[in-house]
This record gives sequence, C-alpha cells and structure tokens, in this order.
Amino acid sequence: MKSRILTYFTTMTLFGALAMPIQLAAQDQQGHQKKQTHYLVKDLGTLGGTGAVAEGISDSGWVVGSSNLAGDQSGHAYLWRNGVMNDLGTLGGLNSQEQWPVKDNRGLIVGSAETSAMDPFTEDFCGFDANAGFPPTGLICRGFLWHDGVMTALPTLGGNNAQALGVNNRGQVVGLAETSTQDANCAAPQVFDIEAALWGPRAGEIHELPPLPGDASSWATGINDREQVVGLSGNCVSPNFNAPGATVPQHGVIWENGIVANLGNLGGTTTFPWAINSKGQVVGQATLADDVTLHTFFWQEGILTDLGVLPSDLISGAFGLNDRGQVVGGSCDQNFNCRAFLWQNGVMIDLNTLVKAGSTPLHLVFGNDINSQGKIAAFAFDQSNGEFRAAVAIPCDEEPASHEACADGAEGADAALGETSEHSKVSLPESIRKQLRGRRGFARFADGLTTSR
Repeated sequence: MKSRILTYFTTMTLFGALAMPIQLAAQDQQGHQKKQTHYLVKDLGTLGGTGAVAEGISDSGWVVGSSNLAGDQSGHAYLWRNGVMNDLGTLGGLNSQEQWPVKDNRGLIVGSAETSAMDPFTEDFCGFDANAGFPPTGLICRGFLWHDGVMTALPTLGGNNAQALGVNNRGQVVGLAETSTQDANCAAPQVFDIEAALWGPRAGEIHELPPLPGDASSWATGINDREQVVGLSGNCVSPNFNAPGATVPQHGVIWENGIVANLGNLGGTTTFPWAINSKGQVVGQATLADDVTLHTFFWQEGILTDLGVLPSDLISGAFGLNDRGQVVGGSCDQNFNCRAFLWQNGVMIDLNTLVKAGSTPLHLVFGNDINSQGKIAAFAFDQSNGEFRAAVAIPCDEEPASHEACADGAEGADAALGETSEHSKVSLPESIRKQLRGRRGFARFADGLTTSR
C-alpha cells in the first residue's frame, strides 16, 4: 500500500552487553543451524500498482502482505504462492490489508478490510487514508479471517471497527476491537474504547483480553500455538498511527491463561511487541530512557534485552522471529535511511551484505518475518525505478546448488557473515522515507529524533 501498508516503529543507540537468555538462545541456534552463505532475493510483483510489501511467510513458503492496485488509489491484501500473487479482496469496501507476520501453516490468513457501511464517526480505524495515502472512504473496517478463498468478517466487542493481526495453528485469531463505550479520554479521532480481542477457535467466538491494572485499553499483536498472546496495554488511542496526536499504548504485555503480565522496558515508557514464537520468545521495539529513540528488544523468561542497531545507525525494530531464535527487522539512521537486518548467534547483520552484489536492484529495507527454513519476507526499495516492493530473501542452501546466484561466489559470503558495510547503505528518496516514518508507529518518534539531534 502507499505510505505505510501497515504500521511500523523505531529504535536507536548502540549495542549493550547481551543478557544470559540471549546468549543461551544463540548457543541453541549454533547447535541447530548451518552457517548462512548468501541470499537469493525475489521480487514478488504487485496487484497492478507501483508498490507492495511482504509481511509474513509460512513454513510452506506462502507469503502474505499488501499491494497497491492499478492507479495506486486503493490496496488489497494478497497471498503469494507458487509464483502467483492472489488478491484476497475486501469485505465489500475498497481496501484491505495484511499487515503483520502471519505464518499459520493451515492456510489461515488474517487482516483488516473495509466493509460497504459508512463509519458514522469517520475514524479511519485501519489507517487506509492517513497511513496508506489512499483517498478517504469513510468506511467501517473489520478484522477478517480468510481460508480456502473465503473472507469472513470477525465480530467486534460492540463497536464498529476491528483489526485482526495474528493467528495460530489452532485457528485462534488475535487483534483489537472497539467496544460500545464512548470515552472522551480516547485520543481523537478515536471515539470508542479499544480492547485486545481473541477470536475462535469456534466461528463467531470472541473474548476480551484485559489491559494491565490502571490502564484503559489493550491490543493483541501475536499468538503462538501454546495460546500465549503478546500485545499492548495503555491509553485509549487510535490504531491509525498517523492520526493527529496518535501514539501507541505504553506497555508491552503477555497474556497466559487470560492473565496479563508486563514485559518490562528498556528505560523508557513504551514497549511494543510484534511477534512471539512457539518457545515463548518475543521481539519488538522499546524506547530508551530519553523516550524518543527506540531499540530492538528480545524477551525471554522475564528478561528484556536490547539488541542495539547496525553500525552508524540510530534506531531499530524487530518485526519477526522463528523457532530457531533468528530475528529480522530494520535499522535506520537519523534520516530514516533503513536497511533490513538478521540477528543470529548474538550478532546483528545487515541483510543486504549477504545478497550477491549486482544480483538484484532491490535494497532490503525491513525484514518483516522469517520462517523455519530461514526465508525472509521483506519490504524492499527498487533502486532502478524508485518503487517499494514485496520481496523474499532465500538462503542459498534452500535453493539448488546449480542456481546461478547461489553457485557463484558462495565461499566469500561465509567470510562476510556478521560483518556490515557502509557500501550497503542506500539514500532513500523522501517519498520512501515518508512511508517509513508512517509505518508501525515511527511517526511520533521521527519528530523527536530530527529535532533533538
């Protein structure tokens, strides 16, 4: 989609000492994975427009995300499989989106889509106007569950709008939904209270997940097959990150058996978890003590660890991880020139340095998800035409050894593992950097970075 296709966030500062749980995770990885060589990058195309983004990748290789349609005035969620990008449609309105790492292996896809009904409060709840840059529609937006070609609207908690963000292999969906309570304390344009929602596994079933004591609102962002749910707790604010005065709820939380617990922080007031794996490891981003800069975090067994940034960068955030403890995200300089990273074996690596030089015009901006084979769904920038693209980075040991891009120069790539290069940095055009600031909550922190440094 156009200026966000989802929502993003930020992080910054340099690398601190790693805590014991991270070291143990790295040791576990060393025992269960081959050393990476380099990557083959595939451009997945679009649904007719000039931009797309890949958000999630399953172990079967299905990729989900969002793409502009022809004319770039609307966008739809898609499923890419067997080399074809399939339009998932809408719930009767103009726009839909898949904006989170969704990698259910049963073929279940969740996202958000406009209906044909007008929103009486014009909240732009899913951000198609303010974040994606599409013409305003004023339509209600609902979470959806897609399976076998059928998109089904998920219920709300009594209000008009909802978003579905995560799904597990048990068919349970998580996200956020409006209640029927109008609260003047909600930040405009939000009118109704918002609470974290757990749908299913039975059709039409919805449960509310409570915020931390003393907080007003909650969001659920991810769920694993152990029914552990991660999300946010804090103020009642619009999930439309580019709405005037919009922020994010302050506390990162985890729900187990319906009980909510605080994930902690990196010295600041905001912690934003994006993904949880089957081991209960969580990644995301959190503010530092200045409450302006955000850093990638890794949470395990009650300990939140700062993973830092790539050399010379200021901010970073992790969007996905797999069960091997490999983490992907993005690291950016002060001007939001960003590059995708892979964190493994205790080291953050610029993913672009592991792609064979000259093999693709795509610069990998964010790594959004990674499956158990190490394949990475990414947001990319096409340096040949200035467009943003949906891409998949495939480790060469997942391709036939005879593949041209993998067979030539494979030995040199191993030596570069763990190293970063300033040559991989790309000065992004203002149009792309504007999109990055609008994605996943970057906007609020972008202003602080540019005025305080």
